[in-house]
Amino acid sequence: MTTAVESFKFEAEVQQVLHLVIHSLYSNRDIFLRELISNASDACDKLRFEALSDATLYGEQGELKIRISADSENKTLTVSDTGIGMSREELIENLGTIARSGTRKFIEQLSATQKADANLIGQFGVGFYSAFIVADKVTVETRRAGSDQGWRWVSDGAGEFTLEPAAGLSRGTCITLHLKSDAEDYLQPWKLRGLINTWSDHIAFPIELPVLKEGKPTDEFEVANQAAALWTRPKAEISDEEYQAFYKHVGHDFNDALAWTHNRVEGNQNFTSLLFLPSKAPFDFTYNRDERKGLKLYVKRVFIMDAAEQMLPNYLRFVRGVVDSDDLPLNVSRELLQNNRQLDKLKSALTRRVLDLLDKVANDDAAKYAEFWAQFGALLKEGVTEDHGNRERIAKLLRFASTKSEKPDQLTSLDEYIGRMPASQEEIFYLTADSWNAARHSPQLEGLKARSVEVLLLHERIDEWMIGYLHEYAGKSLKNIAKGELDLDKLGEPKDKEQREKLKQEAADTVKRFKDLLGDKVKEVRVSDRLTESAACLVLEDQDMALHMQRLLKAAGHEAPSAQPSLEINPGHGLIKRFEAESDDERATDLALLVFEQAQLAEGAALDDPASFVARMNRAILG
Repeated sequence: MTTAVESFKFEAEVQQVLHLVIHSLYSNRDIFLRELISNASDACDKLRFEALSDATLYGEQGELKIRISADSENKTLTVSDTGIGMSREELIENLGTIARSGTRKFIEQLSATQKADANLIGQFGVGFYSAFIVADKVTVETRRAGSDQGWRWVSDGAGEFTLEPAAGLSRGTCITLHLKSDAEDYLQPWKLRGLINTWSDHIAFPIELPVLKEGKPTDEFEVANQAAALWTRPKAEISDEEYQAFYKHVGHDFNDALAWTHNRVEGNQNFTSLLFLPSKAPFDFTYNRDERKGLKLYVKRVFIMDAAEQMLPNYLRFVRGVVDSDDLPLNVSRELLQNNRQLDKLKSALTRRVLDLLDKVANDDAAKYAEFWAQFGALLKEGVTEDHGNRERIAKLLRFASTKSEKPDQLTSLDEYIGRMPASQEEIFYLTADSWNAARHSPQLEGLKARSVEVLLLHERIDEWMIGYLHEYAGKSLKNIAKGELDLDKLGEPKDKEQREKLKQEAADTVKRFKDLLGDKVKEVRVSDRLTESAACLVLEDQDMALHMQRLLKAAGHEAPSAQPSLEINPGHGLIKRFEAESDDERATDLALLVFEQAQLAEGAALDDPASFVARMNRAILG
């Protein structure tokens, strides 16, 4: 065995993270103690889990605890635990590299702000590096459970670290921070106790501090936190402040939780759940769809694993919290979780709990729910496509802009929309588009606006995909006003009904001529009931994929089924009248193509031949 001190360089991205953490999070330096205690708690949890299959890992040191001590003379602060410890390889992997997808995005986010949001640290699993906010040198001494060999890791955070064997170490990890001159207030007992009470009172393992006599620390230690699993305590005994502190621990978040639900279920299945809704989405949320963490599984107070993937559907991946089951076997593993019937029941129950909580927030506090929707609304739209059993409940939670919205964030629910529907309206009308402006200015809305009929405006990328799974709600079918025939007669008649009927009869030859000139560019040409102001619009069949969705798929490199649109024209429009009066076939062809291309542009499409369109437009203007 080598006894020489080995030197290693941090990987490049660790050096960047260290620099940014030290310089960008200076104003939030208290984070370091919370993160080190949290890591120590995780180490104790891991040992307790591994000891389920190998009790000898405890050795003669059975107690799991965390101890914090300060040395005023040497200006050092020590955080130690009796947890799982680390081997040489684990030290190099855990403290010398960052092996997590999205790390570069994390660095870019930190670089983009003068004062980075401190919650990014915990979210990205780089909490250990926050020690360098207050320390100019950090020493880690550790011995892994089941091993006789200890190791010492030392770094000043400047780009390198050393590693050497260390004899005589107890199981666990001891981190010693050599404090900077402006961080010596963390040597004060009152300061440490206050931080523990604020951030770590809920940690399920005892956190010990030296006993004070005559204001000075002694060699005796006492427990400074409650050291009891918060979720096991009666709800009536837990304050909102304690719930929020616990959320910040499990969610690695500096923001308060938006809401939470704490329940004890007894009967065929016994479990306790404490589930939180975050108020803010992590900045990397959309980049890590498949990396789901934040829901910790305990069995009879023994931590098993982060089981977010097994215990909640993908669309609820924003939920944070803990679940403690009395029924799952103690030797439960990832493989067993995937095939455990009890877990399926547990997953269903937890999903209902989250949806109940969302429904309660939506009913009790519309402003708070609007905050949630702005952060996580797109995920509930995923739920419509993924969770058939709860589709109606999820649909109740959806929010959309409509033709009654003055701003894109002025949203309405399906229930509110139905409540405003006139008695003659039997369907929920909606329109999908590339953007808010494209939707609200769409020609397809004109006929419905003339009859004061509200239309939902679906302008997010996920909407077309989502709405394909939501065919009805509360017994009413959903109708895309840009697809198929639209029977507006039963919704009330516009003032110019007789005139429009006359124009429709007189336009038969115009319709035929349009079709002859446009050929296979359109499926058919017909007189529109949708239009009151525009010259034309494109309409698909009921089962066709929306044109903008086709464009999105093609842009992403996927094959998309091509749908040939129909062209609906407004015979009363000046451009259509000019086409009717044009006797020259070349100029008539120019006009027909211009009408068709205008309809494409209004729908948001990019023209196949923009130069030819410009030339036709110029010829039409110049006569």
